[in-house]
Amino acid sequence: MTLTDNPLFVVIVPAKMADIKQGMFVGSAGMMQPDGTQKAIEVHIFPESMRGTGEGHYDWDLLPKSKMTNGNVEQAVTGIDGPLLSVKYKDGEKKLMVTPETVVVTYEIGRKEEVQPGTRIFVAAAKKQPDGTVQAPRITYGRNGQGPAF
Repeated sequence: MTLTDNPLFVVIVPAKMADIKQGMFVGSAGMMQPDGTQKAIEVHIFPESMRGTGEGHYDWDLLPKSKMTNGNVEQAVTGIDGPLLSVKYKDGEKKLMVTPETVVVTYEIGRKEEVQPGTRIFVAAAKKQPDGTVQAPRITYGRNGQGPAF
């Protein structure tokens, strides 16, 4: 794998459900429930500079039959089973059920120097090159042995 000329390094930082406010852009990997809600395995709070990243609702490969939903938080309410986020994206809206087991994180701009051998990383949007290698525009990583859950 190679990196583009100006790659972005993004570090994942632990957050809390209380950090999620109406109007924020979030992403959530989860499992669809019979009632149409999505039980969140993780919720990612995107900084404003990452608004629009992966917007929509689509299949994800975290677990078999898992889904990814990225969109704008329209409403956060407390439900019987825990907090419920109403997330709107360009083609629809989903209700995300957040449980005590749901991992909530946010992002900060990172530094290339922090990515060392053994650092857990996640690479998305890499493109296959004519020579068979892949080139990535962004590396997402965790600090102090932590890593991306997705």
